[in-house]
Amino acid sequence: MQIGGQETCPLPEHPALAEVASALNQAGVWGHIYDHKYRVVYMTDDFRLSNGGLIEMVPVPLGAHVFGAEYVSAALGWPGGSWSLDAMRDFFSAVGPWALADAPGGREELRKLVDPRLQDMIEGLSPAEDSTALKTVLSGLSAGGKLPFDMHLLAMRIRDARGQVVGIMCQGMTAVGMSTIGTIAAPGDVGHFKRMQRVASAGRRPAAILFADLEGSSALSRRLSTASYFALGRRLARAADQCVIDAGGLVGRHVGDGVAAFFLAETVGAESAAARNCISAARAFAGAVTEVAARSELQPDDLVLRFGLHWGSNLYVGNISTAGRSEVTALGDEVNEAARIEACASGGRALASKNLIERLDPEDAATLELDPDRVTYTPLSELETATEKARRDAPTIPVCEL
Repeated sequence: MQIGGQETCPLPEHPALAEVASALNQAGVWGHIYDHKYRVVYMTDDFRLSNGGLIEMVPVPLGAHVFGAEYVSAALGWPGGSWSLDAMRDFFSAVGPWALADAPGGREELRKLVDPRLQDMIEGLSPAEDSTALKTVLSGLSAGGKLPFDMHLLAMRIRDARGQVVGIMCQGMTAVGMSTIGTIAAPGDVGHFKRMQRVASAGRRPAAILFADLEGSSALSRRLSTASYFALGRRLARAADQCVIDAGGLVGRHVGDGVAAFFLAETVGAESAAARNCISAARAFAGAVTEVAARSELQPDDLVLRFGLHWGSNLYVGNISTAGRSEVTALGDEVNEAARIEACASGGRALASKNLIERLDPEDAATLELDPDRVTYTPLSELETATEKARRDAPTIPVCEL
């Protein structure tokens, strides 16, 4: 049976296998389960999503032999591109001794079941009857079909109440240990991680754009000790990110004291809601500065933030992952324009473009206590605070002060 789409795999019929399958899925791990005949009976949602390149949960041929041609071909063809033939051969080298020991007909029976691309390994297998658990490393995998990585695999025999082996559980883990993963990911927001997954595949996405920057940071850095200034930067970054996350946005790249964030229409279901959330996040961040200043033993007037808010109808938004980081970024003329708007908002102002404000429907505008029909705008080049770059690159963009 082929299970596909966003439907979770049905639990196996055997109660012991079903219990393990349910626990694995609820724990959010990479896991798959085979019955005593090595037929695939379950794969967790997270493993299917990773195999689908974080875009879709891959179809799984339930009932197929895990080392048979149907399953091997399916795994090698999953859009995530994570499985390679080398990885599958590593897998067979590790678990194959169990499969050989459990095959009533021995090597000849196993040879009939196994994919031809693995059959040359059968003669080198030694049956393992008594072991209960094993750990191996699968090489040649890749994240999104691009970044290579090794996956640590834990396999355990599943027994019923009488002690009979009824199946096998395999759990995949990154080579990075939980102490490291926990330090990096545990403080993260689950909702934000899910929003990042939605843009794993870059594409055109209408979105509201928020840029913010600390004014006079050079003078402040000279005034404070290096340790104090670092602590201030960390507090500002945390406050900014939390305000963006609380408003349902995507945290973009931090450059120096600058903050970028994007509020996608597809995430909240409407352009108006995305514009509303962008303005709400800016207001929340401006309000959070007082507490940041107090914790840094500064006066509120010492921390002056500039805000530039804009709308991008044709942004190209996606996730960039490397061996050292994973972040969301956006490209497009409107991103550069938002940066120009922010640079003109000196004196602790928040400037928003006409394109953003007029995305608000009456209900969202009322929530923000704004009346788009009564707002007046000024072309960016006519502001007293207009920079040379703004006059050169975005002189006619109409903006208002929030």
